[in-house]
Amino acid sequence: MLPEQLSSIFRIKQKSYKMVLILSLIDYYDQSKSLSFPLSAIAERFLAYFQENSRLGKKVDSPPPAIASQWDGITLSQTISLLKTPLEALSAILEVDHSQQRISFRHDIADKLDDNVIRELKEYAMKDLENYNNKLEYPGFSFHSALSEIMSSYITAKNQAFAGHPLGTLFRQTIPEFLRSLSFMNPNYKVDGSVGKGNWANIPWIAVMDKRITDTTQHGEYIVYLFSEDMESVYLTLAQGVTVPKDELGKKEGYQYLENKAAEIRELIPLEGMQKDDGINLTSKTGLGRDYQVSTIAYIRYDREDIPDDDQLQSDLENVVSNYKMYVEHVLQNKNADEEVPAPEVKESPILISLTVSEQLEQVKSFISHRGFHYPPGLIENLYLSLKTKPFVILAGVSGTGKTKLVKLFAEALGATTDNGQFTLIPVRPDWSDPSDLLGYKDLSGVFRPGRLAEVLGEASQPENQHKPYFICLDEMNLARVEYYFSDVLSVIETQEWRQDRIVTSKLINRESLLPDDQLLYGDLSIPDNVYLIGTVNMDETTHPFSKKVLDRANTIEFNYINLQEYPSLVLHEKEATDLPVHNSFLRSEYLQLIDVYSEHTELVHATTEKLVKINHILEEIHSHVGFRIRDSICFYMVYNQRFELLSDDEAFDLQLLQKILPRVQGSSLSVKRVLLKLLQGALGRTLPMSDLMDDASEIYLKWNDNQEENEAKHPLSARKIAFMLRRLEEDGFTSYWLS
Repeated sequence: MLPEQLSSIFRIKQKSYKMVLILSLIDYYDQSKSLSFPLSAIAERFLAYFQENSRLGKKVDSPPPAIASQWDGITLSQTISLLKTPLEALSAILEVDHSQQRISFRHDIADKLDDNVIRELKEYAMKDLENYNNKLEYPGFSFHSALSEIMSSYITAKNQAFAGHPLGTLFRQTIPEFLRSLSFMNPNYKVDGSVGKGNWANIPWIAVMDKRITDTTQHGEYIVYLFSEDMESVYLTLAQGVTVPKDELGKKEGYQYLENKAAEIRELIPLEGMQKDDGINLTSKTGLGRDYQVSTIAYIRYDREDIPDDDQLQSDLENVVSNYKMYVEHVLQNKNADEEVPAPEVKESPILISLTVSEQLEQVKSFISHRGFHYPPGLIENLYLSLKTKPFVILAGVSGTGKTKLVKLFAEALGATTDNGQFTLIPVRPDWSDPSDLLGYKDLSGVFRPGRLAEVLGEASQPENQHKPYFICLDEMNLARVEYYFSDVLSVIETQEWRQDRIVTSKLINRESLLPDDQLLYGDLSIPDNVYLIGTVNMDETTHPFSKKVLDRANTIEFNYINLQEYPSLVLHEKEATDLPVHNSFLRSEYLQLIDVYSEHTELVHATTEKLVKINHILEEIHSHVGFRIRDSICFYMVYNQRFELLSDDEAFDLQLLQKILPRVQGSSLSVKRVLLKLLQGALGRTLPMSDLMDDASEIYLKWNDNQEENEAKHPLSARKIAFMLRRLEEDGFTSYWLS
């Protein structure tokens, strides 16, 4: 421990000169072991520090203007003259023999110096010098002030525009740059901050990750500042990523794994000065609070009215970083030891997701672009959320818009190809009239002749394949009446339920109806949770319309707005994008009933349901109102979107209004027109002159033809669709989602 006379020598700072002088003395001592220092030798070291750091572009104090404008222009004699100021400031511990031109510690101080004390003095000087230089690097920046600003303004900011908000810059840029500049931060560290993507996060965070063990907050161990939802406190934590363990093991077993891992790490490293209980309270109304609670290893809590000063904040972070370094070294040592022993050969399996969902989807989009295909912004995110909500999606639109190609490219980007059997294209024939065309039939001898769908379901159900996603594309699925040949599948999809850690359905084919030889593969065949059905449809005179039974069970994604001026990017092709096989948990549904999501996302479920109640009041006039199935499906879609931060809440609800509500509206009556106008009011977010528009709505759809309304609408995609449906109604006397 430092003697009292040395423990506060830098409390009053005269630039950085005192710290640099002490470090120059210690550097000389380390080489000579002498406590008598030649003034010239110390001046050389002092000057070398400033000159070298200036050349490296680092921020250091400028020399006194009376001597020189830059350190490179200063001589040794000028430096000796400059040292008079810090030597006088440190006269309580140092003395100068001018006749001998030597510096020494005062006798009462020298008697207390040994190697341990000198080492502590060096650490003290280096730490204060670093803190001082950080203030030069970030003039006016205070970590204390930054935390105070966040906690006092974040709740208000959530009611303001998300894009371009100063708090976003503070989280994503200013604070991470400051933290990276701290001397105790390892070059391997990745520092990220987030206030959400597209809309404000309830619990913003700033994370420090050692890229050697993780570069994402989805899994692995890292340091993270977590702000409580009510902004009354912020926690500096050593934590674990939750998403991948929950996805891989299920919620209950994932929580148990994280709690066991936290207990193991607490025994491994000291974690002095940190709380090691589960007392972290983020006041969250969603499941995030519980996620963070079970994943936190240790923490330090700062209350809004009692945030420490900058020095204490940096000292606390340095302590946590020190513990984190110990843990990372332990992980790397064990990893290296494991690599020395040849691992047994195992079957190939998909790569464990180490990317966030958003990052994974960016890779999917890059993969598709590299193959020369372009789709509207947000389409890939929408397709992912739709499949995550329910494993049956319909892609509708005019012929030649790339619907079938999208399914194939999306599957290939996730490692599912025709070659490995995880992507299957099934062209639908106009003469299909019952489920046997898809599932198979028994011939006259009683032998089961499987259809292509049954073959894929059987393959996907094998234990060694249950972690792989399988995609089935039913091409032009409405060439035949979907209700005729697809009815069994539609009914069985609705029987999904959790059985341990897997989703199971009722049987499509009963074992008792098959011969013994066929029972092994196709007996009690059901739809496994790693199969995703995507139908492509064209709406023209050669196809059949959909019933509400089909529409209730699928998200209908429309391809009708075509930009022919999309050209392949030559730049993108300079580097080939590769597929990244994913575990089925990336796509598999996590919620089957509203109770699965309600307790963790109560606020969002209520907000979404209130919107649907208002829409239902409108739809009741034409007997097209929705039931619990659609309510639950839309809530699941909204929750997934908020969790993965893919779209804003308004954008997500716009897509659900377009895909789940509007396909139900059709007819020729004035009631249909009135319903469309009321829905349009909600989509635009403003009141319309209903009586005038009931007579003539051309003002509305002509504006959409000229794109005059798009930037002003709350739900622009739905508003555009409704405007086109109104046009059909007025011009043709009949309207439908499919005819616009």
